[in-house]
Amino acid sequence: MAIKRTTKVLSDIGMSSMTDLVFLLLIFFLITSTLINPNALKLLLPKSTGQVSAKATVSVSIKDWHDGKTYTYHINGDETPVPFADVEDGLVELLQQEEDPTFSIYADESVPVGEVVAVMNIAKRNHYKVILATSPE
Repeated sequence: MAIKRTTKVLSDIGMSSMTDLVFLLLIFFLITSTLINPNALKLLLPKSTGQVSAKATVSVSIKDWHDGKTYTYHINGDETPVPFADVEDGLVELLQQEEDPTFSIYADESVPVGEVVAVMNIAKRNHYKVILATSPE
């Protein structure tokens, strides 16, 4: 005697859960792709209580003379100011033999961010790493 089933086995798969999963992944990748900025500068910000693994061999100091428009640039702590147009040439000359070229920026608190970013753009053009020096808390 043969026993027959009264219910049929369904061979199709429900796709609603798969479309939910694909939709969630799409949202995730859209959000994370807007957070990534490929043009960001590589900036090493040292903590005031710790050590930085990268050692800068060259430093650029930006001094504010508090008259609202005069800023001088000094390479490696030299007291003789260097015009901004010559800062890039001086950095390229000093860092051309370095395996991992890194320099640090020492800026007065009152120096506008635009002046610091101008020096950081030099690093970006020449693929240098930058350490923005801070004072301990």
